[in-house]
Amino acid sequence: METKTVKDLMLPLEEYAVVHEDATLREAMMALDQAQNRVHAGRQPHRAVLVADETGRIVGKIGHLGFLKALEPKYSVLGDVEKLAGAGVTPMLVDLMMSNYRFWQDDQSVLRARANTIKVGDVMHSVEESVDENQPLTEALHRIIMWQSLSILVRRDDRVVGILRLSDLFTEFANIVKSV
Repeated sequence: METKTVKDLMLPLEEYAVVHEDATLREAMMALDQAQNRVHAGRQPHRAVLVADETGRIVGKIGHLGFLKALEPKYSVLGDVEKLAGAGVTPMLVDLMMSNYRFWQDDQSVLRARANTIKVGDVMHSVEESVDENQPLTEALHRIIMWQSLSILVRRDDRVVGILRLSDLFTEFANIVKSV
């Protein structure tokens, strides 16, 4: 089997949506939309935006689910439902709590106002996990599975140079399996 490395499959930062941590949700959504227009044929669409700090270092990401959760502030009242389940809270109790909060009842103008004021840095998922660009794809796949992540940052020395997405890894490994 041909041994491919992470850099063979990664997307360079220049091809991905990257915003500053002070950007608003709206600005990040617009950056994601612009990046979608640059996706090469045969590649999956982007599902997240990378977030950079004041030095340009990638410190986080926000995906589709993160955008939507940020626009509905009542989700923060519930806390982490997965942790609640781990603590023994039943799905029926979570459903009852959710029915009392009347989620997504605001007017569209309220959603737009939130998107224009919420800073990405306040709602992003911090990321530190990364893989070296010269590692084999199997190492990246192992890390993504262990971290249960949809993507992993790719670094060259101490600098992030791209992102490797689970969707691209899946396509690569599915093609290997289907070719047998």
